[in-house]
Amino acid sequence: MKKFFLALLMPLLALSVFAQQKPAYLIYNSKGKKVSYKKMLKSLSQKDIVLFGELHNNAIAHWLQLELTKDCDQTRDLVLGAEMFEQDNQAALDLYLQGKINAKQLDSMARLWKNYPTDYAPLVNYARENKIVFAATNIPRRYASLVAKGGFAVLDTLPASAKAWMAPLPMAYDAELPGYKKMKEMMGGHGGDNLPRAQASKDATMAWFILQYFKAGSLFIHFNGSYHSENYEGILWYLKQQQPGLHYGTLTTVQQKDIHHLLAENKGKADFIICVDEDMTNTY
Repeated sequence: MKKFFLALLMPLLALSVFAQQKPAYLIYNSKGKKVSYKKMLKSLSQKDIVLFGELHNNAIAHWLQLELTKDCDQTRDLVLGAEMFEQDNQAALDLYLQGKINAKQLDSMARLWKNYPTDYAPLVNYARENKIVFAATNIPRRYASLVAKGGFAVLDTLPASAKAWMAPLPMAYDAELPGYKKMKEMMGGHGGDNLPRAQASKDATMAWFILQYFKAGSLFIHFNGSYHSENYEGILWYLKQQQPGLHYGTLTTVQQKDIHHLLAENKGKADFIICVDEDMTNTY
């Protein structure tokens, strides 16, 4: 009988060892040193505001967003927010969080991303179940598109009702920030100077509404595309312009063929870098 159980156990042990040697992701600090999830959690749970930079279709990032939220909720009062909800959809989101409309009604009332059901619904539903405020922080896409075509000046022509869904005008802007310069270079000149301005309108608005919904003594976890906060720029730059005294934490998500050593190009992107195997299945 003992030999029988050993025979059953050995394949499981072998699989466990293989899994330990072939992790789907590893976590690094800004200097490229491997750190445990527990250490990252301890650090981030002590912040005022955490910016979680994701790759929008990355399953590991979405899973860790939910796990981090659940674990931080054990010790801190939370406020959540996300790029994926535009500010003019806040009313619909609030109705859903309050249990006054169902998921189908939310889908018809708000402009949900195509991967909402798999990637963001778990976060929103957790907030709903645990009565956590969830902020729609992004500028409505149609107004960012106007900036991409005509610059910041076009925002001045909008009615007051529209301006209420974005950061106060005039929006601060530093064209020399490396992230904005790189964006312009990546597009090969297409979009001109207004493309990074459109990005800045999103960053400024997200920072503005993060601070509007932030409550002293709470932890605000914000979910956004990695480019909006990596290298300590984007949203974080605007947050520090307005509230330099708060304690901020940042995460970003990267993909590598070999995750056992963080590439030099990925070091320094955030306080913590989630390095995911590039073969990991995407959510879309």
